[in-house]
Amino acid sequence: MTAPVLPADSPDAIARAAAILRESGLVGMPTETVYGLAADANNAAAVARLYAAKGRPRFNPLIAHVSGIAMAQTLASWPDLAGELAAAFWPGPLTLVLPKLKAAPICDLANAGLDSVAIRSPGHAGARALLAGFGGPLVAPSANPSGGVSPTTARHVSDGLGDKLDLILDGGACTVGLESTVIAILDGRATLLRPGGLERARIEAITGPLATAGHADAPTSPGMLASHYAPGAAIRLNAVRAGAGEVLLGFGAIEGDLNLSASGDLAEAAAGLFAALRKMDALAPTCIAVAPIPDEGLGEAINDRLQRAAAPRDGS
Repeated sequence: MTAPVLPADSPDAIARAAAILRESGLVGMPTETVYGLAADANNAAAVARLYAAKGRPRFNPLIAHVSGIAMAQTLASWPDLAGELAAAFWPGPLTLVLPKLKAAPICDLANAGLDSVAIRSPGHAGARALLAGFGGPLVAPSANPSGGVSPTTARHVSDGLGDKLDLILDGGACTVGLESTVIAILDGRATLLRPGGLERARIEAITGPLATAGHADAPTSPGMLASHYAPGAAIRLNAVRAGAGEVLLGFGAIEGDLNLSASGDLAEAAAGLFAALRKMDALAPTCIAVAPIPDEGLGEAINDRLQRAAAPRDGS
């Protein structure tokens, strides 16, 4: 049976969702980045069900979503730099990976047994209402089968995981459309683990130049696996035209079967990327050819997602 879909701006729907989460349930939750699959961060049974629903490797840790700094400080040590970044960018598309407190209300399964924990305070009104109604941290990876294209509408969630959830909150299309930027502060300096919906330059204005981590077989944060965000069709990057059996996802002056942004607007391209990949994949091509995207600003995060979508997949 497919999970019911209720409006995220309804107090009754929020109350129902919070009650489901308290009973080890799973809820599709809107955020400004992508839709999340929410579960009680401190409930191992609920988190195990979440991993099973997504088909997610259990060595891949989850982000704990919090209402703000006060809740975050129950989970992790809080260096001054974390406070500066949170003050500047929370609520919003920034995740901080920090040393985990021993008494943190998050089960070991949720953060893959690591000594660190990833934390974000989302900006979407529906997500914030749910966190307030639940009263504690929620883990909420993207609400789609593991490795696939992230969902940016409630319909995407329903199509991918509707029969595995208890409720989906519909908060409209995601305004950012890419997962959060992930910054680790574990050794006194800031390291970029994953580019995302907050541009590097804005973070570096506070931190100075960021160190950069590559992908990992045993990641320290979500989104670090080499193959991720992938549609059914193969991906070919930096294409200027479609080959036989291909469809072309254009950008700027390079037209295609669909264009991420005819005006070359990277924010528009980021917001529409995952929905565009889903539309192109529905055409059942042998390959999705993608036009070059400038590797600056949000283009860094767009190219990160495209490169991971194009990476060799299991069994290939």
